[in-house]
Amino acid sequence: MFKKTFFQIHWFLGITAGLILSLMGVTGAIYSYEQQILKWINHDSYVVEVQNKPKLNPDELYQHFIQQDPDLKINSITIAQADDASSTVNIVKEGERRGYNMMVNPYTAEVLPEIKGRDFFQFIQQLHRNLTVGEVGKQITGACTLMLIFFVLSGIYLRWPKKHSVRQWLFVKPKLKGRNFIWDLHAVVGTWVIVFYLIFAMTGLYWSYDWWRNGMFKVLGVERPQMTQGGAGGQRPQGQGGERPAAPNGERGNNRSQQPDGERPRGEGRAEQANRGENSGRQNRGEGNNFNRNGNTENAQRGEGRNAGFGREQNNETAISSQQISHALNKAWVEFPEKVKRDYSSITFNIPKQNDGKIELSFVDAIAQHERARNSATYDYQNSSIEKMELYADKKLNEKIMSSMLPVHRGSFMGPIYQFFAMLASLAMPLFFVTGWMLYLKRRKQKKLTNAARQQSNVVHLDANAEAWTILYASQTGTAEQIAYNTSSALQQAGVPAQVKALKDCSSDDIRDHQRVLFIVSTYGTGDAPDLAVGFVKKYMAHAAQFDGLKYAVLALGSKEYPETYCTFGHRLDNWLKENNAKAVFNLVEVDNSNKTDLERWYTALANITHKDVQVIINEKTFDDWQLVSRHLLNEGSLGEPAFEVILKPLHDQSWHAGDIAEIQPGNSQQRIADFIEQHQLENNASTYEVLRYKNLTQSIDLQSNSEQQLLQLSDLPSREYSIASIANEGFLRLVVRQKQLADGFGLGSGWLTEYAEQGITLPARIRTNPSFHLIDDNRPALFIGNGTGIAGLLSLLKQREQLGFIQNWLIFGERQHSVDYFYRKQIELWQQTEHLQYVDLAFSRDQAQRTYVQDKLLEQQQRVIEWIEGGAVIYICGSIDGMASGVEQALIDILGEEKLNELRQTDRYRRDVY
Repeated sequence: MFKKTFFQIHWFLGITAGLILSLMGVTGAIYSYEQQILKWINHDSYVVEVQNKPKLNPDELYQHFIQQDPDLKINSITIAQADDASSTVNIVKEGERRGYNMMVNPYTAEVLPEIKGRDFFQFIQQLHRNLTVGEVGKQITGACTLMLIFFVLSGIYLRWPKKHSVRQWLFVKPKLKGRNFIWDLHAVVGTWVIVFYLIFAMTGLYWSYDWWRNGMFKVLGVERPQMTQGGAGGQRPQGQGGERPAAPNGERGNNRSQQPDGERPRGEGRAEQANRGENSGRQNRGEGNNFNRNGNTENAQRGEGRNAGFGREQNNETAISSQQISHALNKAWVEFPEKVKRDYSSITFNIPKQNDGKIELSFVDAIAQHERARNSATYDYQNSSIEKMELYADKKLNEKIMSSMLPVHRGSFMGPIYQFFAMLASLAMPLFFVTGWMLYLKRRKQKKLTNAARQQSNVVHLDANAEAWTILYASQTGTAEQIAYNTSSALQQAGVPAQVKALKDCSSDDIRDHQRVLFIVSTYGTGDAPDLAVGFVKKYMAHAAQFDGLKYAVLALGSKEYPETYCTFGHRLDNWLKENNAKAVFNLVEVDNSNKTDLERWYTALANITHKDVQVIINEKTFDDWQLVSRHLLNEGSLGEPAFEVILKPLHDQSWHAGDIAEIQPGNSQQRIADFIEQHQLENNASTYEVLRYKNLTQSIDLQSNSEQQLLQLSDLPSREYSIASIANEGFLRLVVRQKQLADGFGLGSGWLTEYAEQGITLPARIRTNPSFHLIDDNRPALFIGNGTGIAGLLSLLKQREQLGFIQNWLIFGERQHSVDYFYRKQIELWQQTEHLQYVDLAFSRDQAQRTYVQDKLLEQQQRVIEWIEGGAVIYICGSIDGMASGVEQALIDILGEEKLNELRQTDRYRRDVY
């Protein structure tokens, strides 16, 4: 129940939050490569032609632009080491909160083209973070990110099988079709991206909720930066801390007055940083000195204080002149690289705002861990010394993570290879939304197909003076039930009142009260009553009853192919009724395999006792045309007889329920027909072959008659029935046929299907409904037990439950050898992997000295059997009645008790298709 609840929540949240997560995934993937994309489309802004002279130093660039425009306020200047890399001058500009990065030619100070694409990435950022609808959107994306954590954890839980392999976990199986392939794609790709999605979600929530962010600082043991007021800039962090808030996959937030920032220095406008588009749409806050991402408290406070007053009238004692700025830039440019003794790819000089003899710098290592792995320093140019320096490489891992949340989130923290796969994982987010919806819609569609009304009422004129009859049936495969309703229709059309009831729903007192009863019963297994009538037999037929005045008749169904048990139950019922003083209105009527002549005798007898014109209503056996598409051996090398999978394709529209029966009209082999023609000296032509194909050639015929009359004397071969392993949606019949090997050849039906019928031939077959082995419609647990070719009937039921989304399934299957007799192993293992089968217990009898059978597996798991039955489980059994079915029944009696098993029969929770 716990897993079922998880499943329901998983798919419900998936089809509701999936669209938002898909949008966040796609936008996050795009935004994660913002730098690379901007640099690619703005090549002329980032790359210049190398000239045969040194690059302009920071002071030269400063003087150049100040002379051009004395009112220009410069925040920082960035010089890159690469000869062909442009320099960046960050200036105060209205509407740019972080200043505006001017890309300049480092050799000529020429202003390069403005960066294109920043507005697009600003839109992608906002779409990713808050769906462009502000605080409401932020709450939606935050909630969906929490759901993503649930999806990952519940997905692992739902997928975890009892037995699994690396292939099952990690490889998509393209040979699967339909729903199986969709589920496999959903589950396998979901396994691939587990790590990525957990990191996306857990880091993305850093920008969504204060409580989550506080928790991350606490769990990782990093002190959260304190806020200080900073003029126009609002609150700013003290000390080292994390990135400023953003939504998943690398957003940068606007709520800077409330959250830690930890961003880069204002003037870090080297190519790798300026292309982030962070300046788009922002208002300058004069924070140039305080963009030290390493979060040094002293530097942050000092820089914030200086920058907060930028652009306002300076105190005369601390104001700094252009000449003093030039001096500071020159000293720092010449001396700092020598003092630091560290290779760098770029260095940023923040323009000092006070005449205190110090200048703040930030620089990037020649080989940086990621785009935000920056070092910071305060250089005392008056004393030519580094006053304070903080290197990113010296930080502990937990400090690096909390000061680099955006690189961790987008994947660059772990390197370019990881970032690439993180981008692919982010792009894959819509896959789960689409496949989840497809699986949901398929379950919905299948549920609508499970209910079929089959009762219909006919308006008839009943004779008010006619005696009413009650028709009681006991049916295993539905034939007795069908004849019971046909009998009712025939009586009512003749004006005789009649009602139909199942024998299992009656007591001996009910039978006596009905006064006139027609019994239509079949014999099942080794001479037993049908499963649904076993309870009646044990409860009432083992005792005496008072049937004085009861009038009755019995129609007993059976098969003469089993002479020892032919119509046995019908005779037992007839004898019990007679012994208890009931009066038969005519002798018991036996029916061999629904033989038409036998059934006509039944209707004739009814007409005689009712004195009415009772018409014969018989459902004729009409076969449809099916094409033999393929057959292949399933158990090559087995100690047992060969078992074949036989595929038949309908040539007309066909439909059936899981659990129904395929009735095949067997045919004779070409050699058998040729021998018969020669023996009886018949015309040897195609027409004769066609007539004899489905005739019983073991019968004797009148040799004195002509050829045409001889052929008319022959009856059709008896049909053979097989459990169906496929469901109607698959479009074909899948049968599992054991090739019966006799002393004089093959069995009639198995020989025809596995050997004699040519591939591609059109052969007669039909679907016979088998309601007693249909699925119960609701989603209660189901225990499937079978052996050998009985796997066919169980497969169809399991496929139908898969279509319905019913996942509480347990399979117990037995055969001879695991290596060669494990029929449909891949399908069963896939169902284990997808948790469609919660449990699978296998009994391969010949794999060990001590023979093990399915009933032994039941006894081993008797506690689970009890728990499942108490949980409302239904038991389905398919396979051989000798050994398996009888052994399973005894094991169930040992586990549950005979009374409980009878209760399961009476409530349709014990369903068998055995032979």
